[in-house]
Amino acid sequence: MEVKAAILGRRSIRKYKPDPVDEKILNQVLEAARQAPSWANTQCWRLVVVKDQEIKSRLADTMFTFAGRGNPTAEAMKIAPIAVAFCAELGKSGYSFREPREPVTDKGEFWFMFDVALAMENFCLSAYSFGLGTVIIGAFDAQKAADVLKVPSGCVVVALTPLGYPDESPAARPRKDISEIVFFNQFGSR
Repeated sequence: MEVKAAILGRRSIRKYKPDPVDEKILNQVLEAARQAPSWANTQCWRLVVVKDQEIKSRLADTMFTFAGRGNPTAEAMKIAPIAVAFCAELGKSGYSFREPREPVTDKGEFWFMFDVALAMENFCLSAYSFGLGTVIIGAFDAQKAADVLKVPSGCVVVALTPLGYPDESPAARPRKDISEIVFFNQFGSR
């Protein structure tokens, strides 16, 4: 599949079939995440692949509910054959190589979010190219998820996703016109 087709075709999937994912495909999707660019090639991301049903259920319990309606991604985490936690090792991305290690920019201590997002996007696009679904989940209690996964101090859980074969085909959601999001030379200049 071409990259443009994957970008235009990928959707957030919240309903999954319980069918297992072949290990060779899983490894190729994980390899796509590994190949993402990162700040000074620090590769601060750490992925936890969860197949254990009890652990997936406990991860689902860390998700926030919305206006008493629950969270559809919680059920997706339980049904999909795999859940993946995208974690970050702190104090690497966005920092200088000199001692003391200090943030290089005003975004330094948060640059890990950018690096993990790059790895996650590679993961999601690769998964889609194999017919798999994902949904990037950020509405969860990161500390509780870290406790469930036994993530060590110095690392944080940034995002979660179920991984499996979709049991739905959502339509594309509307996108803003390019003229609404792109400026030339200065912000606001069209």
